Amino acid sequence: MNLQEKYSNLLSKIGFDPNKIRLLWLDLEKTYSTKSRHYHNLNHLKEMIELFDEYQNNLKDPDEVLFSIFYHDYIYKATKKDNELKSAELALKVLSKNDSLNKNLIFDAICATQLHQQNEIEDINWLIDFDLKILSKEWEDYQVYFNQIRKEYRIYPDFLYQPGRKKALEHFLENEFIFQTEEFRRLYEEKARINIKKEISLLT
Repeated sequence: MNLQEKYSNLLSKIGFDPNKIRLLWLDLEKTYSTKSRHYHNLNHLKEMIELFDEYQNNLKDPDEVLFSIFYHDYIYKATKKDNELKSAELALKVLSKNDSLNKNLIFDAICATQLHQQNEIEDINWLIDFDLKILSKEWEDYQVYFNQIRKEYRIYPDFLYQPGRKKALEHFLENEFIFQTEEFRRLYEEKARINIKKEISLLT
């Protein structure tokens, strides 16, 4: 199933009419397809939704998690620090007259993708792990990822970007775990740490 179908089915299920769904999808597609998005684009959503499909039986509120995936990077500006908050606010605006989904959960879930820290709500931990799964890819794919991130921050010269990126990566290593669910820790923790250490060595 493609992204548009997945999105349309979800919104149809929670009561949006087809015309509204089409307009909302076109807006979402346009937003995630802007030229400045080298990583935080439709492909990132696709990879997260593949993980969602694989693990949705572990979720208490799968519709809320799926909706959060679609909107978690809606606002993405490399120069801003409130992207997740703004994205969460926008997601609630889309749902303004709709009470089919738990808006508090969606708001908290999207905001949680900023710091990627353990949450008392397990659904949010799954969302965080879907977002960070890229860190555990094979090294060649991981290199593609960090080069895409560098392009998104191309406004910054190396002498500013590299220390900032290094600090962000070291923050992951300082935590006891990168991933928040037992499953992802078991499968991906070791590989993610190896990749991050390798990238840090390239930045120094």
